[in-house]
Amino acid sequence: MALDSSPDHPQPLRVIATSVKGWVERLGSVWTIGQLIAVNRKSGSTHFLTLRDSQAEVSVAVTASTAVLDAAGPLSEGMEVVAWLKPSVWLTTGRLSYECHDLRPVGVGRLLAEIEQRKRRLQAEGLFGPERKRPLPILPHRIGLVTAQGSAAERDVMVNISLRWPAALLEVRHCLMQGPRCASQVSQAVYELDMAPDVDVIIIARGGGSVEDLLPFSDEHLVRVVAAAHTPIVSAIGHETDTPILDLVADLRASTPTDAAKRVVPDAANELSHVLAARQQVRRAVLAEIEGRAHEINSLTSRPVMRDPLGGYAVLDYQIQQASERLTAALAHHLDTATLECRHLLAQVQALSPKSTIERGYAVLVAEAGCSVTDPAEVAAGQSLTAFLRGGQLDLIVAAPAEGDR
Repeated sequence: MALDSSPDHPQPLRVIATSVKGWVERLGSVWTIGQLIAVNRKSGSTHFLTLRDSQAEVSVAVTASTAVLDAAGPLSEGMEVVAWLKPSVWLTTGRLSYECHDLRPVGVGRLLAEIEQRKRRLQAEGLFGPERKRPLPILPHRIGLVTAQGSAAERDVMVNISLRWPAALLEVRHCLMQGPRCASQVSQAVYELDMAPDVDVIIIARGGGSVEDLLPFSDEHLVRVVAAAHTPIVSAIGHETDTPILDLVADLRASTPTDAAKRVVPDAANELSHVLAARQQVRRAVLAEIEGRAHEINSLTSRPVMRDPLGGYAVLDYQIQQASERLTAALAHHLDTATLECRHLLAQVQALSPKSTIERGYAVLVAEAGCSVTDPAEVAAGQSLTAFLRGGQLDLIVAAPAEGDR
């Protein structure tokens, strides 16, 4: 109902504002679809969004609580969403506002939100932890490849591996790499290759695609099969903007199938150049060591003891000769002294010997017992005695002992 008014009877502004508020709020809450072109989160509990119609140049500012935004999942600009809005008018300012009570991504946005929620749940289980990542083999002998038959990804991986390391063998499992059967086929192929004892590493390769095409690589069953595998797995989905969950659980993420081939096997030509360089380095080190040892030998051989090894013995021989001469002289002197001393002793003995007495004309009487007789009282009449003279000896018999001086 229109308000009656005229220049003479104008309506108060509060009446007009109240009427507008009533007309707007009569619409009630309504579901609408639009494109999210701005998300402005504030520090408080109320946040501001901007929605735009996808077919016309119409945009509105929307307020939403923290609970509504958190329930909607990850939001990004450009995402299409369905919002439950309640229009209202602020009486104090007369400004039209839209309060959002529910917000749901649709299309790609809904898919990304579901993937994000799944990603958070698996991350909470620890499936993306760095401690679970297995190192790739340095030089794999057999490489498992999961890809679409005849695809560019298959060709890129096989060609680059054969060019870089021709000795490597490929064990290929062809699967659908998009669509509803993709996840189950890739899971089965990964399981078979993981059970093969001679497969050293597994590559899952695809040449990129849209968000919908990459959905199977965020399948929870596939993710858990990869997480449970014992063989290192490389994810080479060939995309840059979106990140399927397979990239997070795999042991290594390659940006493209070609990059996966380069990360899995070394370049034979490059490795050969490294070997040649290492050999040259070892050769230079050995030659330097030999040169150093030769210098040490030359330095040792230039010393006097090496030029004349017997020179030291000549000095010792001279010292021995000197010591021998000193020993001989000392011994001769000692013998001369001992000889002179013996002569003196001999002269003394000779001077005290009874023989010298006999030589002077005396005689020495010796009884039968061999004792010399020095007193007539020591012998008796008829006793035999021996007299030692200068010219010989005489056997005597005592006629009568002489009487001594009384």
